[in-house]
Amino acid sequence: MHFHFPFAAADILWTLTFAAHLVLLVVLLGRDRIVRFPWFTASVVVLALRILTIRLLVKRLPPMTMQSIVIVMADIGALVGLLVVVEIARRAFGRVRRPAWVIGALTVMALGAVVLKLWGPWPTWTMITAKGPMANLRLLQLIAQKTTLLVDVETIAVGLLIVLLGSRFGAGWRSHVQQIAIGLSTASITQLTVQGIWEIVVRTAQNNPAILQSMAERQRVVGLGEKLSNTNSTIYIAILIWWIVCLWRDDPGMSRAAETDSEAGQASLVAGSATPAPETK
Repeated sequence: MHFHFPFAAADILWTLTFAAHLVLLVVLLGRDRIVRFPWFTASVVVLALRILTIRLLVKRLPPMTMQSIVIVMADIGALVGLLVVVEIARRAFGRVRRPAWVIGALTVMALGAVVLKLWGPWPTWTMITAKGPMANLRLLQLIAQKTTLLVDVETIAVGLLIVLLGSRFGAGWRSHVQQIAIGLSTASITQLTVQGIWEIVVRTAQNNPAILQSMAERQRVVGLGEKLSNTNSTIYIAILIWWIVCLWRDDPGMSRAAETDSEAGQASLVAGSATPAPETK
């Protein structure tokens, strides 16, 4: 007897991803993490809205309108992603002296600029400065693609620095800052790896006439793309679960700081009570 499962793998992964986003938002709100990580919370909201919008509106709007919505939301998500990188870096290295901070920031930015220059083609200046609705849409799409790539590179670099040096500045292994950075870096590494593999597959297929002329071979290439996308989604769901578990627990560093403040407050009260009151005439 053969059982028919009515849901595709992509549908299951989408449902799990959206549900995990909602649970993560509940944890951020319920455990008062939004105050410490406002831009990280905003990025979770933007991504949840983006995948929900695509799911609900695809094939229900004209292609041009749908494409415009997706690209604009991708631009917003990429810009918020840059702010998340800055937020995590400031939380992790807030105690670093300003000269060292500036040098580190410039180094990471230079690394991102080099990767941005070398990874992927760039359109000509004529195409960038062209006028018209389609030209504007292509420009927004270029900004979204390159900014997302920059976010991935900066996230990996900052995450590596936090793992290596974070414990010296209060962002150790069990701190929320390092746990968020590990998740973001893992997601970025997975995204760049999947993107790189897919570009190699497409380039190989385009240079192989046998694949271009065979419907079965083309379908096999498309199937490989779906498997890569599903793998990326699966890893991202695992990252969301990691964030949910880690952010539900208290940050040991914050707990120790709270205890220190409490002890200092009690000591000041004791000292105040021990001080004799001034005599009144």
